[in-house]
Amino acid sequence: MRIAIASRTLVLQNAKLVLPASVLYPGGHVPQCDNPDRNMAISTDRVRDIGIMLLIPLFFSSNIVIGRGTNGTVEPFTLAFFRWFGALLILLPFAWSGIVALRTGLTGEIRRIAILGFLGMWICGAMVYIALLYTTATNGILIYTTSPVMILLLEAIVRHRPITLRQAVGSALAFIGAAVIVLKGNPAAIFSLNYNIGDLIILGCAFAWAVYSVLLKQEDLQRFPTMPLFTSIIAAGAACLLPFMIWETVATGNFPATRDAWLSIAGLVFISSILAYSSYQYGVKRFGPSLTGMMLYMLPVYGVVLSILFLGETLQLFHLVGLAMILPGVVLATLPDSMSSWRRLRFPVR
Repeated sequence: MRIAIASRTLVLQNAKLVLPASVLYPGGHVPQCDNPDRNMAISTDRVRDIGIMLLIPLFFSSNIVIGRGTNGTVEPFTLAFFRWFGALLILLPFAWSGIVALRTGLTGEIRRIAILGFLGMWICGAMVYIALLYTTATNGILIYTTSPVMILLLEAIVRHRPITLRQAVGSALAFIGAAVIVLKGNPAAIFSLNYNIGDLIILGCAFAWAVYSVLLKQEDLQRFPTMPLFTSIIAAGAACLLPFMIWETVATGNFPATRDAWLSIAGLVFISSILAYSSYQYGVKRFGPSLTGMMLYMLPVYGVVLSILFLGETLQLFHLVGLAMILPGVVLATLPDSMSSWRRLRFPVR
């Protein structure tokens, strides 16, 4: 049976049934086989989706670069507090109805939410900015990149997930690369105990982020939608930071009062927080979590380039050696076992 559309009548040739097109298309629009406008819209969607995916590591890496750039301008706890308090003010109108509807369940998980706020916003916020008082953004970004490997190892311990040989080799490679950066390429320095305190704090923050990520995957928390849960965690984190921000302001007498200081805070709120997390969620929705997660492999590359361009940092040989070990190590450790789905990957079409 062959179908032909002629004028406003749909004719099933070689059959005795003739239907008006208005029966199948009440709006009166008969679809065409070739629609250049539609093809252009699809092409525009693809370009936009690719662009957003490429911006994800840029948004995430901006946190450490901006944090390093605010040295002497905004104190660490003040910076972390206003970053997450600003994000809370923006997200709360969108999450409020969900929070109200789920208030009983969220209240029952208040202890875990408070712990997540402390880990994600206090340690992985203020402590990162404290570390950047002592170390470079380049060091911070490269060391922090080991956190996915820490997540893998923690899940193996907590959830008794077996580690494959590939994952073990990748984990070892990533940690050796981090050690190269901490030791500045000098193996003998391991015995000197004269380490950069900023590098060690960043390493601790990477571990805290791994703990945060593992706790967030618990079944009791997975039943909540992302927006109400994440906004509740931000609120808990801001509450943890508030007393330390007040103490810091009283102790130092330094409160952001310049345009540059507030522009840095605004950059952290909109670029490092809102755009970073919303673009990541968009990528998960359009391409799936695996491909979107792989974009974060580019985070150290973006971060190093930003550090050189905007902070004037120097890329040294031990940075290159560390990066050459950390990046493939993280990829080996966290890449999905089966690659067959990647071979069939196509850009989504609306």
